[in-house]
Amino acid sequence: MQMQTMKAQRGITLIGFIMLLAVIGVFLFVGFKLFPVYAEYYSAVTDLKASCKEPDAPTANLQQMRNKLDRRFNISYVDSIDTKKDVKLVVDGDKRMLNIKYEVRKPLIYNLDFVAKFDVTEPMIGGGTGGQ
Repeated sequence: MQMQTMKAQRGITLIGFIMLLAVIGVFLFVGFKLFPVYAEYYSAVTDLKASCKEPDAPTANLQQMRNKLDRRFNISYVDSIDTKKDVKLVVDGDKRMLNIKYEVRKPLIYNLDFVAKFDVTEPMIGGGTGGQ
């Protein structure tokens, strides 16, 4: 009779459950630390693409594009990018592209930090008819 009850018992022990919660907790903690950095990156990429598709983008100089990005970054709460240092104009033949390359260093746990490096390039193609 005891054999049947032992085979029918299934599940997780209390120690196993606590260990499972600890592992899930660590992954959630790291995820909550990383999410804002990647959310800011995706906002920056969206702003970069929108700026490069503006009608005057193909003829704008680097300072004008930096000013446009500064305004967009201010609205989108992108604080990790210094446009004077991190935004570059790349010319390849007759194609003009805007490049943003930066890194974010944030504390993770106690004296352990994480570093995220981002590098994105977008062609300056213009996109409208200039208001016509």
